[in-house]
Amino acid sequence: MFTPYLYESQGIEIALSNAEIDTVFWNAAAPGVPTEGIKDFLEYLKKKGIRTGVISNISYDPSVVAERINRLLPENAFEIMITSSHFIFRKPNKRIFDLALEKADLRPDEVWYIGDQYECDVKGSLNAGLFPVWYIGAIDLPYKEDKNILTVTNWDELRRRMEACVND
Repeated sequence: MFTPYLYESQGIEIALSNAEIDTVFWNAAAPGVPTEGIKDFLEYLKKKGIRTGVISNISYDPSVVAERINRLLPENAFEIMITSSHFIFRKPNKRIFDLALEKADLRPDEVWYIGDQYECDVKGSLNAGLFPVWYIGAIDLPYKEDKNILTVTNWDELRRRMEACVND
């Protein structure tokens, strides 16, 4: 939705589809690299039969987001990928979390939501009744820790914390 507005508002015509424009721009602006340990973590979840999905506030076409995720993490088992660019709601709005729960046929108390943005991911998932996990392994900025939220700095730490919950 944003890309057509941006270019059309400036009188710019481009002979590419919106998805192609999004891909070219995003790849040039931020090529993307998986965070260290994410592939092993996703493999661990898959082996344990733990279902996974994505909710993103990105403004790019959903097909562009899916292509990038599948290219960078080809072994992923994400069942759903929801982008706010495709819906009217954005995180932290509870409705986008509710949509994901409905699509996955899950209750909020059955879901851990892992995100790196405190306001959108942590507060949003908490408000929706999910168990929030604040992943700060990709944050280069100072952050204020919230003792009431599970905060992890890397994927191996999260795996250990998950295993500890199962063993308790």
